Parts: sequence; C-alpha cells; structure tokens
Amino acid sequence: MLKLIVLGAGAGGGFPQWNSAGPGCRRARAGDPAALPRTQCSLAASADGERWVLLNAAPELLAQIAATPALHPRGDAVRHSPIAAVVLTGGEVDTLAGLLSLRERHAFALHGAVPTLAVLDANPIFRALDPALVPRRALPVGTPLALRDAAGTALGLTVEAFAVPGKVPLFLERGEDPGRADDGETIGLSLRAGDGPAAFFIPGCAALTPALRERLRGAALVFFDGTLWRDDEMIRAGAGPKTGARMGHMSIDGPDGTLAGFAGLGVARPVLVHLNNTNPVLLADSPERAAVVAAGWTVAEDGMEFTV
Repeated sequence: MLKLIVLGAGAGGGFPQWNSAGPGCRRARAGDPAALPRTQCSLAASADGERWVLLNAAPELLAQIAATPALHPRGDAVRHSPIAAVVLTGGEVDTLAGLLSLRERHAFALHGAVPTLAVLDANPIFRALDPALVPRRALPVGTPLALRDAAGTALGLTVEAFAVPGKVPLFLERGEDPGRADDGETIGLSLRAGDGPAAFFIPGCAALTPALRERLRGAALVFFDGTLWRDDEMIRAGAGPKTGARMGHMSIDGPDGTLAGFAGLGVARPVLVHLNNTNPVLLADSPERAAVVAAGWTVAEDGMEFTV
C-alpha cells in the first residue's frame, strides 16, 4: 500500500507569505480557521510506513519534519532518520532549498532529472551534502525506476518521471520571457508501491496536453498544480506583474483551466497542491473553494494523509 503525507501544500513563499498583506494572508496570520497556513509544496511517500521518500525538499523542511511524527528519528541510536531518498521535480528554489537542512551526515539517495542535477552541480553550496553519503542519481524520463536508498536497498516504491510543460527555474532566466519548456526542466511523477495503483505528483504544469490527459485518465490519486485560480490573479491583486502562464502554471478556472481539463478523465481523487497565497481556494469560505469542491476536488492542507 502506498502511503502519502502532504508536508506542504503552498506555492513559493507559503501561506501566509512573509511579505504579503493581502486579505488571505492577513486572515491566515490572524489565526482564522478558514485560512489555514501552508508551507511550501512537498510530499512524503512510503510503501511500509518505515522508510520514507521526500518528493521535493521545501525551504521549510525542518519544520515539516518536526510536524510529521512519521519522519522523526527512531530507536536508540544517537543519529537516525526514516528519510531514505529525495526525488526532485525541478530546480526551483522551493523544490530544493530544503536539501541544505539535510546536511548532517545522514545517508539518503537524491534523484532528479538531468537539468535539475545540473543546477545542483553548478552551485557549490550543495556540496554540503557529502556525495559519499548522498549519491546523486539521474532520474530517467519515461522509464520506471525502482527506488533504492543510498546503500542500494530497495524501498518498495517505483517512480516514473515524465516531462510536463513548464519553464526554466526563475533564477536561471535572463530577463526575457523564456517561453514554455517541454524538455524535462519540469517533470511530473508517477509513484506506486509494488503492483498497486499509481499516484501522481505534478506540482507545476503549464498546460494539460493530450498526452498528459491520457496518462492521468482513470488515475486513483493525482496531486496537481493549483497555483492560481485565474491567469491574471497576481496582477489584479497587486502582488506581481506576471501571469500564471508566464510563471509556467495553468489556472484552475477558465475554459483552458484545470477544472475543465480534468472533466471526464475519471480521476478518483484529484487534489490541488502548490497553492499561491493569492489563490482564493485557500479560503474555506470562498465561492472558489465551493466550486472546486463541487467539482470533486480536494484542496490540500499540510499534514493530510492519503493511501492508495
């Protein structure tokens, strides 16, 4: 059985974002129960409940681990962690900055697509993760891979990475609009325990292509990019000059949005993750939240648990 824990459901900056005085962030900061805080997006997955794989390493990873008993040290050893591997879906700051919190000589396997590993290789600060303890393993795109820990012991999980429409990491842009990238800069993951059904993790996606629709058709569980409700949301809120499309994220609403794109796919449990602080679906009493719930979606919260 595949076990999954939502460590963080927010987009970059989390919710409330540290420098945001938007209405949703003000409500979250004030402790409004209809505006629950979220840390930045990451999941934990396990086949046995003993050894865990992190899907992305958010900047708040230490706090996420502290809030998740399944990831706490066990036994009598002075040093221990059930974290056996990390799989990265891209090279953005909010997917990999938490790796630096795992530098205390704990062995785990680190997986990423070739462009993501190149980002790590190009930045010497990530050498804080001793390669003798944290081997970097290229994640093949389009080929299932049995995950193993740093010592080579099987974890009972099979992952398959697949390219999704996205863009290069923000810090690698050179001022111009880089346009959409479909070459593995952004990947989605299919994860399964043994011969069980797959769960999908796609925290960033610029478009629901016909190929991606077919891949997800009839899926048991899909965690999908819920960054913005509408494409110009941040501009309207005065929170930034970019549209969702410019940032490499499709919107939830609209004729080309996520709700419309998933209609008829027969996904048993669709879940929105990577929620930007401006997104009204974060607010439990908003009409936008009511709309996604009526369409059969769950809006992820930190700490939610799922089994497949």
